[in-house]
Amino acid sequence: MYQPNQFRLDDPGALKQAIDQAPFATLVTQSEKGELNADHLPLLFEAADGGSSPGTLRGHIARANPLASACVDRQALAIFHGPQAYITPSWYPAKREHGKVVPTWNYQVVHAHCQLRLIDDPDWLKALVTELTNRFERDRETPWAVNDAPAGFIDRMCRAIIGIELTIERLEGKRKASQHKPMEEREAILRGLRDESGYDDADSLCLSGID
Repeated sequence: MYQPNQFRLDDPGALKQAIDQAPFATLVTQSEKGELNADHLPLLFEAADGGSSPGTLRGHIARANPLASACVDRQALAIFHGPQAYITPSWYPAKREHGKVVPTWNYQVVHAHCQLRLIDDPDWLKALVTELTNRFERDRETPWAVNDAPAGFIDRMCRAIIGIELTIERLEGKRKASQHKPMEEREAILRGLRDESGYDDADSLCLSGID
């Protein structure tokens, strides 16, 4: 990933937060025939407790997915797409002053370079499905729980999937958010994102480069 220094996101806490806020990832792998494949799935991040790896990512894929028949561990790239937005030059104060402005696109993204292995263990899968459910149901007033469904039904559903565990070898993040621009311009972008484009406060602050 092209990484100008002013857009580099390398603080471990910021990288973890970016993954937690955008857990639906694009998982890129290469088949034994050399073909590139992309799968799309939610991944849970678990920080490492010491050691050389920044942590692990866990998720599951359908057992019918060709990736599930891989015979050996392989390299993988998990891409987490954060907020993104088109930035119109009409918001810039410089448009009124001299007109020498052009559009851009602001965004935040994290790349996790990993070693992938498959896990075909019923207990592991049941625990993962439970954890995924709890993660995405937690903000609901009445969360649904795995135990709300018949145990036999959940067991059958789990037999249709296979787990993946990604040991992270390297994390790189990028936040291109006009943070290198004058504050007057960033504040104008913030107003435009909120008032015209309908972004919420958190995404508007992130994409305008205002911390």
